[in-house]
Amino acid sequence: MTEDAGSAASGAAGVPGARRWEPGETVVLRYLTRDGSPGMAWPYHVVEDRDDLLALHIPRGSTYKRWRRPPVDEQGNYLAARGLGDDTWRRDVLRLMFPGQHHSVWLFWSDDDERRFSAYYINMEEPFRRTSIGFDTNDHTLDIVVSPQFEWRWKDEEEMAERVRAGVYGVEFADAVRAEGERVIAALERRRSPFSDGWEQWAPPSNWGVPELPDGWDEATVELWDRREWAYGDIAR
Repeated sequence: MTEDAGSAASGAAGVPGARRWEPGETVVLRYLTRDGSPGMAWPYHVVEDRDDLLALHIPRGSTYKRWRRPPVDEQGNYLAARGLGDDTWRRDVLRLMFPGQHHSVWLFWSDDDERRFSAYYINMEEPFRRTSIGFDTNDHTLDIVVSPQFEWRWKDEEEMAERVRAGVYGVEFADAVRAEGERVIAALERRRSPFSDGWEQWAPPSNWGVPELPDGWDEATVELWDRREWAYGDIAR
């Protein structure tokens, strides 16, 4: 996002004095809902936790929490509130996150035993905050899919536009999300970090296994983004 959307360090720290995580430790990455509650959640292994980079890995076969759509009546009205349920993660993914930045870069590998690098995925999101169990952020709908040959395309543009039309997102916020994506595309086209860092050659240690969500993952104190009222309006108050 642009500087008008918040400073580069905005909302990145989280819990004051929170410790760094060691390679191989399991952490919980949570998406907070716009009203500040824990939502979707994933267990990750820590690859690196540095001043300039947080690298997390989730292997296929991991169990995570995702939203389940409630049943509807004949008119299409929901009969209950949506809820979270277990699902199985289907792709081997390395997620690169950058303190204070409004995006992350994911690397995907094929879901067969050959483990071939298959794509980059640029995910627009809140700057991450540290928690007692890992990290909190939230998705900002718009994404960019990048082939191994660095050919790219926008993803979910119509969904983003619909959310603006419906008043879920304001125009200023949506423009800032788009500007963040354009900034990352510029870095991609110049083959700047992280696209020039060789991460596509990375592989997890053979003894890491499959991470699991700990009990109480949804009870740990949430760490809210300090720009959430600007982004989400009345629902964030």
